[in-house]
Amino acid sequence: MRSWIASAPCSAALVVALALTASETLGAQPGNRVTEQQLLRGRQAVLEHACNGCHGGADPSFDGWLAGMKTPEQEFLVGPCLFTPGAQPCFRTRPRNLTPDNATGLGRFTERQIFNALRFGLRPGETPDVEITSSEPGKGNFPANPKYLAPPMPWPAWRYMSDQQIWDIAAYLKYAVKPVANRVADSDGPPDFWASEYTAAKIGRYPAPSFPTANEKRP
Repeated sequence: MRSWIASAPCSAALVVALALTASETLGAQPGNRVTEQQLLRGRQAVLEHACNGCHGGADPSFDGWLAGMKTPEQEFLVGPCLFTPGAQPCFRTRPRNLTPDNATGLGRFTERQIFNALRFGLRPGETPDVEITSSEPGKGNFPANPKYLAPPMPWPAWRYMSDQQIWDIAAYLKYAVKPVANRVADSDGPPDFWASEYTAAKIGRYPAPSFPTANEKRP
């Protein structure tokens, strides 16, 4: 199944480094205020990582910005049906509403839950508002039976972003995007909620191995 996921649209996102100054706050973490600079950094990260490519809107001025799927044509197929119509298994995944609408978007979730979604791939609706202290299911306070975001959401690449970058994105989505009421149906998924596909053996380790690995060299 891994090859099906890798072939799905939006299967990867480039990780970029955002410049931070020592005087800026740590962001939307408890006890810290959200600044305009943080919101602008989060906005830039959302634009550079092409969130709109799946979740809607050509740029922030367009209708439907990050409001999620609105037509069946925006669904993604995961499985052999991606290449052969009617083949099984076949899962339909649907880009969610990322605006802070309380009923249909991210408004009911905390920044920590959004952080955990981007860092660990955990669905915010089924993950408590807690700091995750492990990256392995059943260890620390990582859920023993995790429910992961459906492909083709590229969270395995996003998890290597710095804490600050992810907090910036969470703050932007919570406070700098206008809420839009657009209820998107849940994505299809296997009974294990993709847990068998998101193992370290298949998506790599977090944190990443120290430099240099056997495939790298010092200049």
